[in-house]
Amino acid sequence: MAPRDIPLYRNPLLRYALLGVGWLSVALGVVGIFLPVLPTTPFLLLAAACFARSSRRFYDWLVSHPRLGPWFRDYLEGNGIPLKGKVYAISLMWISIGVSCWLVPMVWARIGMLTSATLVTLYILRLKTLPSR
Repeated sequence: MAPRDIPLYRNPLLRYALLGVGWLSVALGVVGIFLPVLPTTPFLLLAAACFARSSRRFYDWLVSHPRLGPWFRDYLEGNGIPLKGKVYAISLMWISIGVSCWLVPMVWARIGMLTSATLVTLYILRLKTLPSR
């Protein structure tokens, strides 16, 4: 489904909440460009999803932005993600899941974290890999 096909929410409270989350995500994504421990792309994808449901104008601005757009435009267009991005995402996810499993004593929580990390890893690996530019 293309972003143009996603209906805007009519409820003003929901639209303003999505706008707020979208702009917070843009701010965190921009900060993530400069801080290596804060990811950029997931926040910009969240912002795009929020804007697609609340403001076409902000969605178009974000996707066509000369600095922010390239971070996630290939993914949104279905072209895939770079190999470096796959390695980075999977590595950081498994490091954080490993630390979390070490810190959390409950077996059911560990199983849940490991299951979701495995599923996300499979999803990322199944995405197209962009050729090096």
